This record gives sequence, C-alpha cells and structure tokens, in this order.
Amino acid sequence: MKAIFSIFAMVVLTGAIAVSAIAQTQRPTPTPTPGPKPAATPAGANTPVPQSRIALIDTSMFGDEKNGIYRYVDAARAVQNEFKTRTDEIQNLQNRLNALVNEINALMKVTPVDQKTVQAKQQQGESLQTEFNTKKAKLDEDIGKRYEQVVAPISTQIGQAMDQFATQRGITMTLDLSKLLPAILTALPATDLTQAFISDFNSKYPRTAAPTTKP
Repeated sequence: MKAIFSIFAMVVLTGAIAVSAIAQTQRPTPTPTPGPKPAATPAGANTPVPQSRIALIDTSMFGDEKNGIYRYVDAARAVQNEFKTRTDEIQNLQNRLNALVNEINALMKVTPVDQKTVQAKQQQGESLQTEFNTKKAKLDEDIGKRYEQVVAPISTQIGQAMDQFATQRGITMTLDLSKLLPAILTALPATDLTQAFISDFNSKYPRTAAPTTKP
C-alpha cells in the first residue's frame, strides 16, 4: 500500500487511512464440500424427468453463537482466541494511526501551518502505516492457514452431512439462502430447513473439546 501521508493530500487523510479492525471480523461462513455428482445422462436419452424438491439452507446461521453448528462455532472461536494477542496489536496500531490523522488535521487548521511539525507527524505516520501493513498481511496469512487446519475439516463434514440430510428427505436440490436471498421473490417457510439441518447435525455430532491452541 502506498504511503498515505502526503503533504499534498492531508485533507483526505482520514478517509485514506481507515482500515477495518480484524478484532471484529465475522467468521467466514463454512462452504460445505459437495458430494460427487451423478454421471451425466447421454444427450438425447429418452429418460423421464424426475420430480424436483428444493430446500433452502442459510449457511450464514452455522456460525451463530447460540443457534449455530456447535463444532464450527467452537473451532472458529478457538482460532480467534489463538490470535487474540496479535489481533489486539493490529487494533492498537490502527487506533494510533487514527489518532495521528486527527492530530495532523488539527495542525493543518492552524494559521500559519507549522510545516515542520506536520512533516514530523507525516514521517511518524508513514512508519506506523508500514508496520501496520506488514503485521496485518502476516496475521491474515497465518489466520488463513490455521482456519484451513482447524475449520476446513468441519466444513467438509458439514457438506457430507448435508448430502445425507437431503437424501434422507428426498430433496433433489439444496440452495444457500444467504447467497440467494435478493433473488428469491417467494418461498414457503417449510422450504427453509436451516434450523432442522443444524439440529440434526448437532445431534449426530455433539460439541467436543476445542482444538488445542498452539503455543
């Protein structure tokens, strides 16, 4: 990221420096791993069209603390706790950057502008921004790897359980409500099987001990 502390762009520093704190980042929705697809029917084959039964499942609910999939919630929380110290450090750097922006904006409103002090603050800001970018990129990378180790296996398990859930109920297609909501005009409440699936999964795969945190 280019240095945002430019002497020619001080009036827009507040907007340029704003970054989202990962301490409040929502857990990514697990993407269920689909089962193998049936072999394609040869073109022109005279086969009857099967009756279709479509169900809706809102995968964004899987991470709900109270009503979600317990194993997923626990795994995601374990990863979050594992990186709490580094996450807090990133949040602190962001707070310092925001405070520095306010200081520079205040200095720019004083007449005459103390260019020497402003330039010193700019240099401080550039150093902080570089530190923030470096540590944030590394933290994102490490969190991504850890999620892959801890949460991805549970996402695969959820996908397999969803296939079984649909088969047992004669469902021919399951759609993710969280991704299709704007496109759905009408739907009977009975087609939303989100809580039914979550309850079924939690009963078959009850809450276990959280993954061990690495030192």
